[in-house]
Amino acid sequence: MGYLVTDEPARRRFEILVDDALAGFTTYEPRGEVLVFTHTEVDPRFQDQGVGSALIRATLDQIRDRGGRIVVHCPFVAAFVDRHPEYRPLTTTP
Repeated sequence: MGYLVTDEPARRRFEILVDDALAGFTTYEPRGEVLVFTHTEVDPRFQDQGVGSALIRATLDQIRDRGGRIVVHCPFVAAFVDRHPEYRPLTTTP
């Protein structure tokens, strides 16, 4: 299963494509250099296959690579960061 994660600023979300099909997304509100993550959704056809985790990992890697920071209001993103402490330095308070 090949996937691609891209930032779609006009939609205020990162999307994950699995074999060219939209499999999920995580939405954000930009606040200057900080992105406030509010919601994550995975298409039911792709649930329980690690797509959500792949989406968040690639999203956070892209944000880290560009020197960004995040505020987490989405429970899925919060749980991911709790399980992967290497991403905690990206978080900040609103």
